[in-house]
Amino acid sequence: MWKWAREHAHVTLILVLVAVSAIVWSAVWRESSKVLTVSFLNVGQGDAIFIETPSGAQMLVDGGKNRAVLRELSRVSSWYDRTIDVAVATHPDQDHIGGLVDVLERYRVNTVIESGVLDNGAGITAFEKAVAEENVRPVRGRASNGARRHIATRGDVIDFGDGVYFEILFPDRAVPGLETNTASVIGRLVYGNTSFMLTGDSPQTIEEYLVRIGTERLPAQVLKVGHHGSKTSSSPLFLGYVNPNFAVYSRGCDNSYGHPHADVVALFKQFEIETFDTCTDGTITFVSDGQTVGLR
Repeated sequence: MWKWAREHAHVTLILVLVAVSAIVWSAVWRESSKVLTVSFLNVGQGDAIFIETPSGAQMLVDGGKNRAVLRELSRVSSWYDRTIDVAVATHPDQDHIGGLVDVLERYRVNTVIESGVLDNGAGITAFEKAVAEENVRPVRGRASNGARRHIATRGDVIDFGDGVYFEILFPDRAVPGLETNTASVIGRLVYGNTSFMLTGDSPQTIEEYLVRIGTERLPAQVLKVGHHGSKTSSSPLFLGYVNPNFAVYSRGCDNSYGHPHADVVALFKQFEIETFDTCTDGTITFVSDGQTVGLR
C-alpha cells in the first residue's frame, strides 16, 4: 500500500492541484460576474432569499425557521465568505427569523433591517439576543462595531452600486402595534430594467393599499408569492399591477396550512404566470444582467 502511495504520489498531487484550481477559478468567476443573482432558498416552511450583486454585495431577506438556512447558504455563496452586508427580518414570525439567529452566530452581518413591529414571543427574544451579541462579538480577534439596526420605512433605499438597489415600499409609518404579518417589510429589488418584488407575509389589505398609494414602483419580473401562497395574500389587483413573468412559492412540502391554497394556484394560472415551488424545485435561483431575468 505504501509502495503504491509513493509511486502514485504525483497523481495525488495533480488531483489536489486540479481541485484547488477549480475552487480558485470558481471564486474568481463569482467575483467577476456582472450579474445579479437572487436565490429563493429551500428552507422548508418559511422564507429565505439570498441576493448577491455584481460587485459581490450580499443581502439575506429572512432566514427560515431553523439552521436549514446555513446549509443552503453554503451552496449558493462562496465557500470562504462569512459576511453578509444586509439582513432583512420582514417580521418576527419564527418561520422568517428563526434561521436568522443561526446566521447572526455564523456570519458577520453589517446591517439588520426590521419592520419595528413589537412581539413578545420566544422567537423574537432569541433574535434580539443574537443581534445584541453580534454587536459585541469579535472578528478574528479584533473588536467590531457590530451590526447596525434600522427600522424600515417607505422611501428608504439601500444602494449597492452597479445600478442595484433595494427600495422599501412598506411600512410607511411606525407599526409597533400591528399584527406581525400585516407589518411585514415589503421591498423591491431593482437592477437596471429588471426587478424583484419581495412581500413577506403581507395580506391582501396591504397589497391593495400599495396599489392605492402609487403603482409606478410595483412592476416586477419576479414575485415572491405572499405568505407562502396563503389565500390571505395575492390580491388580484396587486398581482395585475406587479405583472410578473415568474412567481415563487416558498414553503415546505409537509406544511399543515394547505399552502399554496388552490385559489391562489388558480389565480396565477389565470394570469398565465410561470410559478416555481421550493418544495418541489428546491432552491430556485434567478439571474439578471440588468436587461432580462432568467433561471440559473
